[in-house]
Amino acid sequence: MSDADVIIIGSGIGGATMAAALSSSGRRVLVLEKGDHLRPSVHDRDAHAIFAKGHYRPDEQWLDGQGRAFNPGNYYNVGGNSKFFGAVFLRFRAQDFEPIRHMGGTTPGWPITYDELEPFYGEAERLYQVRGQAGEDPTDPPRSTDFAHGPVPDEPPIRDLRERAKAAGLHPASLPLGVDLDRWLARAKTPWDAFPDTAGGKLDAERAALETALKSDSVKLRVNSEVARLIVGDDRKVSGVELVTGEVLTAPVVVLAAGAVQSAALLLRSASDVAPQGVANSSDLVGRHFMNHNCSAVLALHPLRRNDAIYQKTIMINDFYHTGGPKGEPLGNIQLLGKISGTILKANSSLPGPVATWIANRAVDLYAMSEDLPNPDSRVTLKDGQIVLDWKRSNWEAHQALVAKLKQYLRKMGYPVVLSRPFDRRTPSHQCGTARMGHDPRVSVVDTTCRSHDHPNLFITDASVLPTSAAVNPALTVAALSLRAAHSVLKTPVAA
Repeated sequence: MSDADVIIIGSGIGGATMAAALSSSGRRVLVLEKGDHLRPSVHDRDAHAIFAKGHYRPDEQWLDGQGRAFNPGNYYNVGGNSKFFGAVFLRFRAQDFEPIRHMGGTTPGWPITYDELEPFYGEAERLYQVRGQAGEDPTDPPRSTDFAHGPVPDEPPIRDLRERAKAAGLHPASLPLGVDLDRWLARAKTPWDAFPDTAGGKLDAERAALETALKSDSVKLRVNSEVARLIVGDDRKVSGVELVTGEVLTAPVVVLAAGAVQSAALLLRSASDVAPQGVANSSDLVGRHFMNHNCSAVLALHPLRRNDAIYQKTIMINDFYHTGGPKGEPLGNIQLLGKISGTILKANSSLPGPVATWIANRAVDLYAMSEDLPNPDSRVTLKDGQIVLDWKRSNWEAHQALVAKLKQYLRKMGYPVVLSRPFDRRTPSHQCGTARMGHDPRVSVVDTTCRSHDHPNLFITDASVLPTSAAVNPALTVAALSLRAAHSVLKTPVAA
């Protein structure tokens, strides 16, 4: 007898959402998580421990394209990276599913339309209890269901920022957020962005989806269960999952959701005589088309105005999402960061502590995000078993134009000093694209239901499958795709 009807590898947004979707089906579901639960500690709201000492960063080294080692900002715990995310649940805009001409090139579009995914966006918003306000943002795509909860409230300095943005001719809108504000602040008065969730204040993959799934007796979670490889039989089906301990687990259906880098690495690491280039890799596209948003932190400073916001992250601006470039090309999304303290600023700069604190106390902190375009030479590979991430950043000129536009408007809004700093490869800014979705098995890894073209019982339901990165946070799109894929998983036979 098999160990489960469905094995899910990874408990982040893609894996946990799949578990929730299958939990009422009666199928025996086993979720394997490489890490363990995050638990309350003296470190979880300590900015110095998190940002200066890197208390939660993994003890892991990847190589870049030049063979240089770096410590990636990925996390391995129940809930995956969502335990540290900014809790933003934005839909891709409807146009993001179509080919788009950017300053850095043209995106290929998706093999499905926004309308095909729209019902699942609504289902995902309900599962993750998203707080939001429809109709504020002129780029909002059509929706068949409204938010079940109103938006997280602006703090007084952010209400002032919203009004200043409107006066400058912009259209600020409320960020759709998965945050239980009272529960978050009850633990400590800190931002949630990049802070670990150990008390259920975020509606992350663990709290919103996995806890829902585990209410069913048919869903089980195994922590500290790292998968070493997938085993493929002569019938091309994935016949087993081997853990690093040597234990082999079996199930008629396997769902891979370990994250864009780790899923690609596992597929490549699973090469065998049956799958010599790696599992699901007859197209030689596993690991290719890696994308990581072009992102910068932008600090708007008025020396005579203090910003005493605690969490801050409640506004977005999409006036330059569809246009703004020299020939009308899209530039990207702007949203607030979680409030940066002097401790956080000092940990990420060479500023002396007192100077960093003085700046942080008077700054509003924003996040500029632009699309990174798919490139087959931007890829994940393995070298002697070690992950090599050769990220070929693209469309950088569009991001520079977005940051320049933002600075221009911030000065117009009454902030005489504006500073910016781009994020580098150590910050996983929404990694995606390494097992892209498509109709043609020759140029894609999974079909439109996230099923492997090569292996009929293997599904991939993390950000690996995104054909393009768009310029918004991918969590809700990953959840929606996972919910949609669950229908095909349930149609896949489990009987011997």
